[in-house]
Amino acid sequence: MKRCAVSIDLDGLPLYYRIHGLGQAPAELEHVILERALPRAANLFAQRGLHVTWFVVGRDADGDAALPDRAARMANADRLRTLVDHGDELGNHSYSHPYELARLPAADVDHEIAGCDRVLRAIAGKPPRGFRAPGYDLSASMLDSLAKRGYRYDSSVFPAPGYYAAKAAVMAALALVRRPSGAVLTDPRALAAPPDPYRPAMHAPWRRGQAPVVELPISVTPWARLPAIGTTLLVAPALLRRKLIDAMAGRGFWNFELHGIDFADAERDGIPGELVARQPDLRIPIDDKLARLDAILDAIARRWEFATLADVAADVQRTA
Repeated sequence: MKRCAVSIDLDGLPLYYRIHGLGQAPAELEHVILERALPRAANLFAQRGLHVTWFVVGRDADGDAALPDRAARMANADRLRTLVDHGDELGNHSYSHPYELARLPAADVDHEIAGCDRVLRAIAGKPPRGFRAPGYDLSASMLDSLAKRGYRYDSSVFPAPGYYAAKAAVMAALALVRRPSGAVLTDPRALAAPPDPYRPAMHAPWRRGQAPVVELPISVTPWARLPAIGTTLLVAPALLRRKLIDAMAGRGFWNFELHGIDFADAERDGIPGELVARQPDLRIPIDDKLARLDAILDAIARRWEFATLADVAADVQRTA
């Protein structure tokens, strides 16, 4: 049985300002993704009766009184709680989404994972089962932290050489104009990682091993290993979009990753042109994006059965 798990990384717009070297994002953009984009995405999936996995940056939904915008963060937590009540899954995406997390000391890594874990437990009333590293950059210390907390899976490895090369080129160009990106390049050894679910080695997550946590890689096409993620399909011409979907027929599992920004609308959400100029998906009106996503999900549904990442991980745990 072929299965597809849809997941959405709820990265806030300030993180995109950091990626593109744009400096500090306007304060009014802090919660645009959870306040505006998330409801659009949730409505699309609810209309299809589809349960998905949402990867949450813990700080954005932390009601701690010491944080600024506490009311907005509590409202975000309420939105996420509604998703859980409807059968969706919340995943750990670290507490503050530091792109350099894989390079930090083990204690700092554990602190980031523990902080988001605390927030998600308070929202969902149960422990999260999955984790996705910022920037797809997984490390041994992350696996250690997840294993000791009883997590079922990680979903960070993205074995897409083309994506890696394009990211490296953009980062180099930004460095040349003295506007360095806040992103980091992943360990290049991950580019040769297995593209299908596997049990990783604790000391080398890109290799098969005996970790108690299973790895559910971000999907790439067979052979060419082209990214098979939402942002790629959204901006691709219609013919290329169909070819990418057809190519994925060779995979028994499709880890179909989207981002909250895929559901943002530059005009309706007041997103400044400086970011729109660097994010191709923001130049597509939201109605067009929703129509494309609906068609993509229709095409997927003809070949794959939908499940949450936690459901897929449970099956892999039994057989890996």
